[in-house]
Amino acid sequence: MKIEIREAIVNDQETIVNFQMAMAMETEDLNLDREVLSKGVRAVLEDSSKARYFIAEGDGKALGMLMITTEWSDWRNRWVWWIQSVYTAPEYRKQGIYKLLYEHVKEIVIKSEDIGGIRLYVDKRNIKAQNVYTNLGMNGDHYSTFEWMKE
Repeated sequence: MKIEIREAIVNDQETIVNFQMAMAMETEDLNLDREVLSKGVRAVLEDSSKARYFIAEGDGKALGMLMITTEWSDWRNRWVWWIQSVYTAPEYRKQGIYKLLYEHVKEIVIKSEDIGGIRLYVDKRNIKAQNVYTNLGMNGDHYSTFEWMKE
């Protein structure tokens, strides 16, 4: 099967929502509010300054996705792209879907003068994901992520 990576469009909203719902349940045992999530996904699809989704597609079917958000780095005078919301449908795992998504994003970053690099965060318990990221040349040597979220 030939797999292509493309930027998401408005018609991908339901697929992205379904992927996000599945990912939240799988990774955090969290049942997201579908209505709130749908509005959030739609907001991104209508305004790429909020974030961007990339879809891995094969045989006309979405196989996986990731989302990019941005952070301004005054130290680098460039944007840093954050990879978030990584999901591959279970039946397509271990087939290099994430690798293709990552390489697509990395190629955009390499070609851009305005983007200085890529970051992501990963649950400390998710050793499989950490191994994937390490194998793609990323490292977790520099930062730990702390957060406070309003409920």
